Amino acid sequence: MTRIVRTVAELREQVRAWKAAGEQVGLIPTMGALHDGHLSLVRLAQTKVKRTVASVFVNPKQFAPHEDFDAYPRGETRDAQLLESAGCDLLFAPNAAEMYPQGFSTTINLTGVSEPLEGAARPQFFGGVATVVTKLLIQAEPDIAVFGEKDYQQLQVIRRVTRDLDLPVEIVGAPTARAEDGLALSSRNAYLSTEERAAAVALPNAMKAAIAAVQAGERVETAEAAGKAALEAAGFRQVDYFDFRDADDLSRLGPDALPSGARPRLLAAAWLGKTRLIDNMGA
Repeated sequence: MTRIVRTVAELREQVRAWKAAGEQVGLIPTMGALHDGHLSLVRLAQTKVKRTVASVFVNPKQFAPHEDFDAYPRGETRDAQLLESAGCDLLFAPNAAEMYPQGFSTTINLTGVSEPLEGAARPQFFGGVATVVTKLLIQAEPDIAVFGEKDYQQLQVIRRVTRDLDLPVEIVGAPTARAEDGLALSSRNAYLSTEERAAAVALPNAMKAAIAAVQAGERVETAEAAGKAALEAAGFRQVDYFDFRDADDLSRLGPDALPSGARPRLLAAAWLGKTRLIDNMGA
């Protein structure tokens, strides 16, 4: 049965007991509203370590005042049941006062990989992500931590923070989990109406078409423009970005054909009704 703890002291006591017994520990940080994508992270961790810890904490520091913090889906009972079904050993479910005690005043800021794309669209986002993830890694003292490639820029930011701060943990990226029609699994998919959910498949389809085009020699700029046009035709009201980037540092690729030896990644974010969807694919 998945045990639930709510304080850093309880978390560390359990993790240190496992380590004293020679068992390695994996951490899967989440904001809850779990789905099979999250459970795939647990299953991947279980192939690498003996014990798994999932955290559920909706982090207020990564939401701007106009964003969906209050509306973000929550459901600890269901989350705990799903984690138990996946064989997760421990759920760390702190409240805001445990994570950010009275007088908390430290934020981690970084440059480079955090600046384009999500960093440009949501300037407060990666400072909040970097701060909470660093705290979780220090609190849980895991041997590995698993993050989904669905949030690819976030994964690269976490890798950079971990390297820069010499945190003793291996960051593992897990392939994006998708529905049968190709849409990336996301907690925010719950916001979509039936009609919007049917239209949402245009996002992965447009990305696949753009990747096929540049692989066939199409100009990057042309493929990006065609992808944005396809999304708008499908009913997306705004495309924040639809860009080919270097897979490591997220620097811009294009406008012409992909350079020889490039490691491209196509990243996209677009609004369908009131829901902002993000996705990425290797090219």
